[in-house]
Amino acid sequence: MRRYSAYLLSGVMILIVWALVVLLVRWRPRPVLPVYLISGLGLLVLGFVVFRVFVRRDYLHTGRMGALSAFLQLMIWGLCFSFPYLYNPPNWAWFWSHESPVSPLVQFIALISIGMGGVIVTVAMTGLGIDSTFGHAERLKQTGLYRVTRNPQIVGCIPVILGLALLWPSWYALGWVVLFGALIHMMVLTEEEHLRRLFGAEYDRYCAHVPRYLGWLRDVTPPEGP
Repeated sequence: MRRYSAYLLSGVMILIVWALVVLLVRWRPRPVLPVYLISGLGLLVLGFVVFRVFVRRDYLHTGRMGALSAFLQLMIWGLCFSFPYLYNPPNWAWFWSHESPVSPLVQFIALISIGMGGVIVTVAMTGLGIDSTFGHAERLKQTGLYRVTRNPQIVGCIPVILGLALLWPSWYALGWVVLFGALIHMMVLTEEEHLRRLFGAEYDRYCAHVPRYLGWLRDVTPPEGP
């Protein structure tokens, strides 16, 4: 029960961080480029500290993610998804009512991409469960979407990010996509180390059959395991 309370508190805190970001960027300093570069580099360094130091240390010492690491991880993703507020127009803070500058066709493609990614993320996270999401895995998930990719929730996030960048395109948006990719990869490397320690040869067999993100499967036979 205490574990779920910590997750709930972390979720509330990340919503507070997001709200503060929305409020602050309405009075963000000019020019945007130096602030953008400093903020992006800072978030990248912070992500490295969280994923490769705090979360990794928890996995090594306790075999699971602690409440502090869970909060820090949620904070990283809250800040990452709030990053477009830094460079888009101030009224983009209410982006759902802010008209996109691209053509209707591009808007349609972008919205399909976002919707498709959202469905993949929802299905993947529902199938994985909240415990496994925060590193409390008792068995290796290898069914459903996890037969196609080892990280379906990550694969689902990609079209969401690309769709948002396509709706409001700029060089800043391209940098945001790259930043997201770097943070994601750091998190995945830490999770893979943890899963390899937990499941050993079973995880190695799984990796031999299923790609980290997307790619051709080397064997159509599903790996052994639950």
